[in-house]
Formats: sequence, structure tokens, C-alpha cells
Amino acid sequence: MEPSSVYRLTNTLQRYAWGSPTVIPELLGTEPDGGPVAEMWLGAHPLAPSMATVEPSASATRAPGPVTDPAPVDLASLLRSSPDALLGRAVVEGYGPRLPYLLKVLAADKPLSLQVHPHPHVARAGFRRENLAGVPLDAPSRNYKDDQHKPEMILALTPFEGLCGFRRPARTLALLDGLAGEHVARMRATLRASPDPAGVRAAFEVALAARETDCATDIAATVDSVRARIAAGRSTSRGDQTLLDLAEAFPGDPGALVSLMLNRVSLEPGEAVFLGAGEVHAYLSGVGVEVMASSDNVLRAGLTAKRVDVDELLSCASYASSPPQRPVLRAEPGGLTAYRAPVAEFSLLFGAVSGHALVTHGGPRVVLCLEGRLTLSGALGPLVTLERGESAFVPHDVGHFALDGHGQVVVAYVP
Repeated sequence: MEPSSVYRLTNTLQRYAWGSPTVIPELLGTEPDGGPVAEMWLGAHPLAPSMATVEPSASATRAPGPVTDPAPVDLASLLRSSPDALLGRAVVEGYGPRLPYLLKVLAADKPLSLQVHPHPHVARAGFRRENLAGVPLDAPSRNYKDDQHKPEMILALTPFEGLCGFRRPARTLALLDGLAGEHVARMRATLRASPDPAGVRAAFEVALAARETDCATDIAATVDSVRARIAAGRSTSRGDQTLLDLAEAFPGDPGALVSLMLNRVSLEPGEAVFLGAGEVHAYLSGVGVEVMASSDNVLRAGLTAKRVDVDELLSCASYASSPPQRPVLRAEPGGLTAYRAPVAEFSLLFGAVSGHALVTHGGPRVVLCLEGRLTLSGALGPLVTLERGESAFVPHDVGHFALDGHGQVVVAYVP
């Protein structure tokens, strides 16, 4: 394959139960089949790499004879075949012959699990431990699908709701005050005695320990008292309604109690939040573009039918109380905005192109057209035209490229 070509991508769809049946099919211009489609993965993660098909350059010299369509190849294998040209020497030296980020479109109709992502040393140790134990990579009992950490940033495309990180203990106590239920009473007493990170962890453990008991009646008592507080006009926080929504979606799950301890986050389209390793979170609803270190490591504690490992999650979680971290935004030429997270693996460009924009960031780029029609052009001319839902991988050796046309676009890159 000649240098300075780009590659059209065909991407993997993940049909998790919480997904929207319509959003991603409509983005792709396909007929919904009624089943949930939660995520579209754009990248080279070994569990679900995109398939890449070379897009012949307009300037390429074609050999005589019949023209045949090039065969697609999985992006992970493609990158290993020519890492310096496709990724750039700096990326190869930093991460090896692999794409260090994974881009996703996420469409949540229902809440996702209460979860954290591990720190790098925890991921490496856990992956090795489960490999030595002979746990298959696709086993439901597996925690670590790879040896990478998974910091992530979610950029809202529609109004987006989530729970991200622990509230200040004083705010949590205000929500717990007056609520019925034995576990809530113990959470309240624990936080009052120790309104610090140690107390936050202890109260979190109290809530999650309800999973080991016959807690449905106790949680129902808490739910009834929250409902009564709302009916009496004494509710001063969306945390009350969040608990009711989660208790309805996951009856008897103590994750509903944990929601009272977490920051409720609302994002408008174009807003983003960053989640570092160990940050307890649960996305609730909405559509967004998510970029992360290329990993599928998730430790869950509730609000899911998937594997739950409370002890492993407790050992990895961060218990500092702080508002969710927002990325640093910087205006770029042509109407795009750069979203810079405090990690080395990824950044995003996002915005509406109206005429012309220039992408000057090097390294491996993944481009997704969200609306309209955009032509990518390099130094030698047009490279590929993308319409709504179409995507491409732009190698390092293409260099700077232009976006011409009218449409909305997201570009993932290594800063």
C-alpha cells in the first residue's frame, strides 16, 4: 500500500442492553432492527478492530489492467505492518506499534453500570494474573481484557446525563438526612464520624455491602422516603430523582443508594467531561463521542447484569471529593475546537466546518463525519470524501490535511 493514502473504516457495533435501537443505525443510514446498539468502536483494539480499506489517492499512478477493489484489513494488523509511516516514530516509541486511543460513538437509552477503570499498574497486574489463571479473554468472569489503563473523555452530541465522582461529604449528608433504611442510616453515621476520603470509602462500602444481604426491602424503604420527600416539595436536589430512576431500572440494586454520593453531571452538546483512572461513574442517558486509552477494562459494582467485583473496584477507586474535570478547550482554525485531556494518549477536535478547516496535528488520526459532507485533502490533492456516519484513518505520513465542505466532524489524535 502506497504511502500517504488514507483508509476508509468499517467499524464494530456493540449491542449492549442499555443502547438505543435507533441512534447509531440512523447515523450510519441503516434500518434499525429493533435491537439495542450501544456503541460503535473506531480504532484498533484487539477485541474489535475497525476494518480498513485503502482509499486510492487522486494523485496515485494506477497500473494498467482491470481495477479491483482492495481487500479490507483489520486496523491493528495494518498498523503493525508499517508502524513508522502510519503512526509516526514518536507514537511507536511511546506505545509500540499500536493505536494508543479508541474512539466510540455511545448511545445510551438506559443507565450504564456503576464502574471504575483501573490505573496502569493495576491493569497490567490484573491482566497477567487472569492470564496465568487461564481465564479466557471472553469469559464473563474476566475483569481485565487487556493490560492498559482506560482514562476517558465523553463529548456530548445531545443533552447527556451522568454520575461522575464523589460529592463533598457535607452535600451527601444533606441528601441522606431524613431518609429511611438501615443501610442509609449506616452510611449517614459513617460519613458524619469521618467526613473525609476515608469516610467516603467506608460509606461507599456500606452501600455496596447491601448486595450481600437481602436488601430489597431496606432499599424500598429508602425509595419510599425519597418519593415522599419529593411529593412534599422538600427535595432540593436532582439526586432524589436519580435514585428513583435507578431504583426503577434496577430494583433492589444498592447502586441506587450510591447515586446519592455521586456528582450529577449534565452536559449540553459540545460540552465534555474527563474521567481519570479510579473515578467512580455511571452514564445515565444521552448520545456522545467518547475517546479513551485503547482498553476495555471495566470494574463494576452495580446497576448491571454483567459481572460485579466489589472488592476489586473498592481497591481501585479514588475517594477524593471533587467536581468532575473538564477538558481544556482551544479554538482551532476553521471553526474546530480542540479538547485537551490531562493524558498523553488522546485529544479531540470537534466542530462544524463551513467551507474550510485545516488539521495540523500529526500522528495517527481517526476522522468521523457526524453531519453533512466533507472532503479530506492532503498536499497532493483530495484523499477521501466522507458523508454522515462515514469514517477514515489518516496516517501520520499524510501530514497536515484540510477539511472542505459543510458538516460536523470529530477527529481523534495523539497530542
